[in-house]
Amino acid sequence: MIKQQNVKIGFLLAVLTAIMWGAVPIAMKYALVGIDPYTLVWYRFFISALGLTVWLGYKKQFPNLTIFKKRRRFILLMIAGFGLLGNFILFASGVKYLSPTTSQVVAQLGIVVFMISSAIVFKERLRPSQVIGIVILVVGLVLFFNKNIASLFANLSEYGLGVWLGLFAAIAWALYALAQKVLLRKLRAEQLLWLIYIICTIFLLPIASPTEIKNANATQIFAIIFCGLNTIIAYGALVTAMEYWQAAQVSAVTTLTPLFALVFSDIFALLWPESFAMQYLNVLGYIGAIAVVCGAMFATIGHKIWHHRKGFLINRKKGEQE
Repeated sequence: MIKQQNVKIGFLLAVLTAIMWGAVPIAMKYALVGIDPYTLVWYRFFISALGLTVWLGYKKQFPNLTIFKKRRRFILLMIAGFGLLGNFILFASGVKYLSPTTSQVVAQLGIVVFMISSAIVFKERLRPSQVIGIVILVVGLVLFFNKNIASLFANLSEYGLGVWLGLFAAIAWALYALAQKVLLRKLRAEQLLWLIYIICTIFLLPIASPTEIKNANATQIFAIIFCGLNTIIAYGALVTAMEYWQAAQVSAVTTLTPLFALVFSDIFALLWPESFAMQYLNVLGYIGAIAVVCGAMFATIGHKIWHHRKGFLINRKKGEQE
């Protein structure tokens, strides 16, 4: 049984992850005023790789690279690396045209793509609760975009382009997550991320312009550094949270990311209206945002709350749930 103290630590770390992920698109959008998406993503990977190099060196836990002598594992590492690289680039490109909240709402589609892909690739059966959660999430997306659905398909606007970039970013993330799921059987999460960050830093360098940072002002440089540190802190908190708490519950808490993005966006817009824009949604938009979060959360932990034969499990004893 997981100790109550450990549960509290796991919960707080999961909330920290959601907060960091909610804040990062706001910092990215501000940083992109001074540099291009490729350069911003390169700095994110470079700072993250540097930070993990120091951490793994301190812990003396660098990965054993001989495991990649097997061609299959090396191919999976490349898939994971380029999947995350594509996710970061597409997400950053989409943020240029979207609000931080919209970016994170679209990103929740990654959960849907990953679950469906896992069912196909790993022959896993989708639980009824997962199917229900996915349906709620998709309905939530329709409600969230109720004012702009036409612009997503006809006369593609910058807004529509941003949404499609976000969608492809979610698919790229799912590809990374599938490869990661296999590789984590042989590596610790921080070891795998270190290798992926190095791969991404190297392959992105030819199309990035690190010297472009001289065009950014002091606050934009701070935003760039924050984006890099955010990656280390968020993923570090996520990995540690799963050591203290069950992975499903941790994942459920991280689905709150769009709501944190919405709150932070409005706070920044109120404090610095000249630099940050308010997120304007109608009633259906707000309902949609909440439905997206609820759908993602139910798809993640719904099986612990409801069973299609036994009904709600909340008030049942542990033995009755199993």
